[in-house]
Amino acid sequence: MVDLNFYKGKRVFLTGHMGFKGAWLSRILVRAGAFVTGYASESPTTPNLWTLLEMKRDLRSVNGDIRDLDVLKTSFDEAKPEIVIHMAAQPIVREGYRNPVGTYATNVMGTVHLLECVRLLDCVRSVINVTTDKTYRNKEWCWGYREEDVLGGFDPYSGSKSCSELVTETYNRSFLMERGVAVSTARAGNVIGGGDFANDRIIPDCVRAAQQGNAIIVRNPNSIRPYQHVLEALGAYLLIAQRQYEKPEIAGYYNIGPNDDDCVKTGDLADIFCAAWGEPARWENHSEPDAPHEAHFLKLDCSKIKTVLGWRPKLDIHEAVGQTVAWEKARISDGVNIRVMTDKQIDEYF
Repeated sequence: MVDLNFYKGKRVFLTGHMGFKGAWLSRILVRAGAFVTGYASESPTTPNLWTLLEMKRDLRSVNGDIRDLDVLKTSFDEAKPEIVIHMAAQPIVREGYRNPVGTYATNVMGTVHLLECVRLLDCVRSVINVTTDKTYRNKEWCWGYREEDVLGGFDPYSGSKSCSELVTETYNRSFLMERGVAVSTARAGNVIGGGDFANDRIIPDCVRAAQQGNAIIVRNPNSIRPYQHVLEALGAYLLIAQRQYEKPEIAGYYNIGPNDDDCVKTGDLADIFCAAWGEPARWENHSEPDAPHEAHFLKLDCSKIKTVLGWRPKLDIHEAVGQTVAWEKARISDGVNIRVMTDKQIDEYF
């Protein structure tokens, strides 16, 4: 596991810090003693985890658009980071269909802008570009994708993240590698956890429906995904950033996902959620024959990160859902301090 003491006193530039994963990561880094500069346009949902955790008081937060190079560069130059973690993105597959231009502008040019800032500043030593398992050209085969498999997403979101990978590769080979800057991309599976309020994601949909006493609507119950708790992915990001800071030659591409047994059908995930939540949680199959294309089967081979870095997932799918349900029930209960609950889960994990 990552040594969080490594981050004490380190200057970290974190894009997308107001998002679901970004808020969790901000909290981890602040508690580890890092000097964090967060850069994001706004919290993507209302409510949102960033506000619930009252994170604004704990770090330097810049309100800026990743598509605005001038504002980004000014913030970057002021922060003078040693470590950069790029998570700002348009992360929803269906939103990519609704707004392909905005998705490509954010996910591709946002990466260009971030890496251009790295190119123009000498202090950066470790860079992580967070992409997705959906960067691979999905052939619906029964084994997990490896880091050297062909990229190329079917839909605008997946395609934009494949482009982000290519941008990272070209910047690294053209500019950064020769300067000793360690650059990796992290391709994580579907993350779940407390504080995700996004639309068109299964666990937030489950929480909203259960809280209101409604049936959970499941669109693709037979789709198989590599679901994992958010702390698994964030722990892996931090481990990669630390290890390549210390040993730049291990930088590269890393899949981050659960063990094979925890790659489950969405319907099975809904069953696990309902069992953890209790009555009256229930779900209904509302398959949409004319829905936009989404991959049916997607699994990652995580042999590389296990071999090179010794990383292993700690939570199985039942534990991951159980922690998510516990966090959400704490949120809706009277008198529960959500910062305390979040810190408790962080401490237990690390």
